Amino acid sequence: MNNSVINTKDFKEKFIKGLELSFKKLLASKRLTDGTLVFSKNGKIVKIKARDIKD
Repeated sequence: MNNSVINTKDFKEKFIKGLELSFKKLLASKRLTDGTLVFSKNGKIVKIKARDIKD
């Protein structure tokens, strides 16, 4: 396998893990303040309380 392909795959895995970690930290922070998270679902804005999201 080409070295750049391996590096790209490794980068993608690390990037996804970083996003997951960031979301977990955001969720924990919002739960402490009883905050709301805002998402887009099918082009519509959806607001969800952080406490309602399961880990």
